[in-house]
Amino acid sequence: MDSAARNAMPLSDTQQLTRTTGNLITRKIWLPKFLYSLLPYFYIGSGFAAFFATLYISEWFWVLPQYLLFSAVCLHLGIIVYRRRARCDKISDDPDNS
Repeated sequence: MDSAARNAMPLSDTQQLTRTTGNLITRKIWLPKFLYSLLPYFYIGSGFAAFFATLYISEWFWVLPQYLLFSAVCLHLGIIVYRRRARCDKISDDPDNS
């Protein structure tokens, strides 16, 4: 069993690409505090912008459902992020929690 562990097979090109891509996708990205605090407002603004863009489409167009779905997802994400941050701030500011 020891000899099998020492004689590892080299990874193929596809396996190597999958290995590095997986690390890139799952790696945590640290944003500056200013951008991090604006993130829920960016989501909400993008959602409203996409929703109002659908109002300017005069007739049925193939992109209309995508705009509506994108606006719903962005608004939903923005509200979730904002509420979670407000709840965490409220818990951390509570003097009884110390």
